[in-house]
Amino acid sequence: MLQIEVEGYCVGDVQTNCYFAVNKETREMFVVDPGASADMLAEEIRKKGYQPKAILLTHGHFDHAGEAEKLAGLLDVKIYAHEAEQETLENSRCNVSGMFGPGEKYHADVYVKDGQMLELAGFSVRVLHTPGHTTGGCCYYIPKEAVLFSGDTLFCQSVGRTDFPGGSMGQLVNSIRSKLLDLPEYTKVYPGHMDQTTIGQEKQMNPFL
Repeated sequence: MLQIEVEGYCVGDVQTNCYFAVNKETREMFVVDPGASADMLAEEIRKKGYQPKAILLTHGHFDHAGEAEKLAGLLDVKIYAHEAEQETLENSRCNVSGMFGPGEKYHADVYVKDGQMLELAGFSVRVLHTPGHTTGGCCYYIPKEAVLFSGDTLFCQSVGRTDFPGGSMGQLVNSIRSKLLDLPEYTKVYPGHMDQTTIGQEKQMNPFL
């Protein structure tokens, strides 16, 4: 029986999917991509009696990382991101915050590596470096639960845009083919925007792959 319960919250002006990955047995949890609405997210966690353990960033764009630091302060947890994403987080041109207002700098407390296993909230979470949308973009895969948080790497019948700094369509498609399509077809995919999907569905239906 699966231990995980995934809750989705659509936040910010560009409708980013922020997720809670909740351990149903212990009520421990981590947050993926809190780009906005930190106060609301913190209140939901408090109201439901969850025990937050971390914030995971799939990449450093403003709509995914914008309120991570605020939420981390409210929850007293650390922010994780891939080691190649530091420049994106800290450079307002790369994190594209300057396109929508005053440029901002973001940060992570813990920089992780491709293939690294994170033990969080009772889950073993594998980091999959998937450059192409950004230089240090990554996905978080929980093998035992057959769950993938894909950020802006893989969408339902689409892929992330590649016209921002550090983007490359060839690199993105290669990342998906080499890192994601070999996962079990029943793996549930929770993307950074739009609807949920599965690896099997994307292998059959995604026109970019």
